Amino acid sequence: MTVVLDTSLLVALYDAVDPDHGAVAGWVEVADEDLVTTPMALAEMDYLVTRRGGEAGRNALWEDLDVGAYAVRWWADGLAETLRVARRHPFLGLTDASLVALSGLLRTNRIATLDHQFRSVPTPGGEAFVVLPADA
Repeated sequence: MTVVLDTSLLVALYDAVDPDHGAVAGWVEVADEDLVTTPMALAEMDYLVTRRGGEAGRNALWEDLDVGAYAVRWWADGLAETLRVARRHPFLGLTDASLVALSGLLRTNRIATLDHQFRSVPTPGGEAFVVLPADA
């Protein structure tokens, strides 16, 4: 199975003082699924993990990326699909819209996030998102 990976989950994972760190770390430790994100979300992750965790946080994220802990996908019409989703749901913003668009490309309704706004948005296929780790 594939899970779309949102920024909020990774920020909590790399920030040991985040109130959701324990739950997120526990879920990631047992997750046996491919975790995939977009370059837009990755840029946001890099910025926020570095801001909250400094050089150590940044290095940990980069090392995990280097060993393939998370995959990054973009596709030829990714921007057009992202804009379509964002126009339909402007409260999402482009980064979260890119994750919804990616879910359509990957044909998954599973998203790893602490942001429950994804419960109010259907996947491009019309399904409700399974929000992880909350719905695990």
